Amino acid sequence: MEFIYKLMGIAMAAAEEAGTTAADTVVEGAEQATEMGLMETIISYVGMFFPLIIMFALMYFLMIRPEKKRKKKEAEMLAALKRGDRICTIGGIYGTIADIKDDTITLTVGRDNMSMVVTRWAIRSVEDVTIENESAALN
Repeated sequence: MEFIYKLMGIAMAAAEEAGTTAADTVVEGAEQATEMGLMETIISYVGMFFPLIIMFALMYFLMIRPEKKRKKKEAEMLAALKRGDRICTIGGIYGTIADIKDDTITLTVGRDNMSMVVTRWAIRSVEDVTIENESAALN
């Protein structure tokens, strides 16, 4: 606590040496604003915030917009799932959709056509391989 009081004392001493207080600084700033004119004041504020605006625009176009596109594409892919599609899960399991109910999907996996139930969000991608061509790959 003593350290804080010492810091405050140093700050007060520095302000007294400068000969101004916070109120004086605000009054001087207001006088300068009226002298410069309203338009010049607006231009100075725009100049201060311009780098910040540019940074937000870059962040939007480099991060937010591509993420929205990716999520939209993924949602369309999940909505278009149908029976017989060959898919890959987020766990790396390849299978064929046997049945779709609301949020759960039943897959047939492997040579023995074992059944496996996964949730819809666990589908990573739909593969281009058709069912007719996969029989040789599974054996």
